[in-house]
Amino acid sequence: MDPVNDAANHTADSVPGPPSTATAPLEAGRRSPTGSRLYPRVTSFRSRRGALTPNQQQSWDRMWPKIGREVGDEPLDAAAWFGHDAPLVIEIGCGTGTATAAMALAEPKVNLIGIEVYQPGLAQLVQRIEREDIDNIRLLRGDAVDVLEHMIAEESLTGVRVFFPDPWPKARHHKRRLLQPTTLALIASRLRAGGVLHVATDHAGYAEHIAEVGAGEPQLVGLNETTGGAGVAPGGDAPIGFDRPVTKFEGKAHRAGSAITEFIWGKIK
Repeated sequence: MDPVNDAANHTADSVPGPPSTATAPLEAGRRSPTGSRLYPRVTSFRSRRGALTPNQQQSWDRMWPKIGREVGDEPLDAAAWFGHDAPLVIEIGCGTGTATAAMALAEPKVNLIGIEVYQPGLAQLVQRIEREDIDNIRLLRGDAVDVLEHMIAEESLTGVRVFFPDPWPKARHHKRRLLQPTTLALIASRLRAGGVLHVATDHAGYAEHIAEVGAGEPQLVGLNETTGGAGVAPGGDAPIGFDRPVTKFEGKAHRAGSAITEFIWGKIK
């Protein structure tokens, strides 16, 4: 069993390297839809550095040129990167990839892109991809909002998954939460008609926030009971699966009595 998913552990952090738009002022004249022209937007992750083990570095050197890229401003040609066209799903904050790998294996006809800022977490997923020869995962290292703004075309995604994002529980940090109205609108704009946004959290306060933000997004309609829908039938006509493997972190949350809240929305057709 792989180690706990860093995203589920609320430790999706920035990677070493030169400043990006998440940590430095934007270029003159450049404006981000979710930020200011002169000042960077508030990011939803903490800064943390980490070193790779020798085995991780070797696997990284072998695999990253094929399956990984740094986040940039160039539009992404997913079909060319994967070598074929298929429904495209992104997972924001894939951490060490426990859920990412399992869901990719369960959906071999789906192209899955995991986005993560913390390199040691990505390195564990890279090792598993190599070890199990998983060919339908690609990885982007950097800020997911930059990916959505600059690399993903409108109405091109079949699904977006956000599992256990950092809840930033202190009131003064709520502005750092990923799922704000502007970000949810951005995600919705990248979903194709009928595409799905699947969110899970173990934090009751964040669940209330997510429910409020989701209810206010006109491009989305609730598909499960939490979002005001009738519920999604297993094996129905949903374009992606909703079964998540239970990570070590989620197991701890269950044992601690924390409720897991799932949100499933569909893009209005």
